[in-house]
Amino acid sequence: MIPFNKPYLSGKETLYIQEAVQSGKISGDGIFTKKCHSFFEQRYGFRKCLLTTSCTDALEMAALLLDIQPGDEVIIPSYTFVSTANAFALRGAKIVFADSTGFNPNLDASAIESLITPKTKAIVPVHYAGIACDMDIIMTMADKHSLWVVEDAAQSIDSFYKGKPLGSIGHLGAFSFHETKNIISGEGGMLAVNDEKFARRAEIIREKGTNRSAFFRGEVDKYGWVSLGSSFLPSEIISAFLYAQVEHLDEIQTRRKWLWTRYWEGLYEPLQKKGIQFPRLIEGATNNAHMFYMVCKNLEQRTALLNALKSAGIWAVFHYLSLHKSPYFLHEHTGGELPWSDYYSDALVRLPLFYELKEEEQDHIISVILKVL
Repeated sequence: MIPFNKPYLSGKETLYIQEAVQSGKISGDGIFTKKCHSFFEQRYGFRKCLLTTSCTDALEMAALLLDIQPGDEVIIPSYTFVSTANAFALRGAKIVFADSTGFNPNLDASAIESLITPKTKAIVPVHYAGIACDMDIIMTMADKHSLWVVEDAAQSIDSFYKGKPLGSIGHLGAFSFHETKNIISGEGGMLAVNDEKFARRAEIIREKGTNRSAFFRGEVDKYGWVSLGSSFLPSEIISAFLYAQVEHLDEIQTRRKWLWTRYWEGLYEPLQKKGIQFPRLIEGATNNAHMFYMVCKNLEQRTALLNALKSAGIWAVFHYLSLHKSPYFLHEHTGGELPWSDYYSDALVRLPLFYELKEEEQDHIISVILKVL
């Protein structure tokens, strides 16, 4: 079976983990955490980076930083992972779901203004497949209505919009280093703080609500509980693994983009004539080759394709189910139909894409898809 995903290993992960253990400090914010912070801040210009144990944690930190309260409204796409909604729902927010666009699963930025009310506090765009939402429209709406923007950039490391790294445009950005992402630490995430207003408090929230980080920098003579917070920082074991990955980011990206382009060249021309949709980028957006997806005409066609691929030894998968129709939220949703979100839920297929995918394996995948469709 050709798997959907296989984690990439640089070869230095266990070496760096051993170094972390031998350093005598394997709790958070040791040498490898600091190396990772420096890498991301210098390469992408994030004002402040804080590694977390997951992207979910980074989003929950964002909700705390924005002081989300019961009754506040937060606009997010329905076609996303549950963590995007959970982080704000946990603080008591009312989740207002937006539909996707007709040309990719990102939220329809042009429809945001119609969802804004006096209770709206934040917009959370999700850059699906590492492809940018229309951040010009989103930031214009946020400025006009004095709203915060939290970029869910879970899939978006090393992807850009008009020259700006995704996750650096909104006030806050959340990234994932789950084993399915371009660079990984098994589980893991990061909060990018782009507004100086949040920098110091983000440290405090991440350290269980204490000013412990300031204490270790010698800025205070003792540390205590100064805010609400939780334990969001990862151990040095996770950070050491991640640093072995970031050292090879360019190599990983080159390979993934090459594989992505081979899918495009093998599938786009014959299948777009058959009504199959492929990733479409807005002007100024780049592609970080996080995933290669295609959108069938309907659920029946997708089911037949997935079954055929499985029979041929290929593990392809669908993705999200519309959150506004989830068992948990179904009776809370008051925003009407979101047809594009439902369409992607029924018709989107993700193909295997990982560093070690062989050319002959990819050719086999392409051949089976063309035969079926």
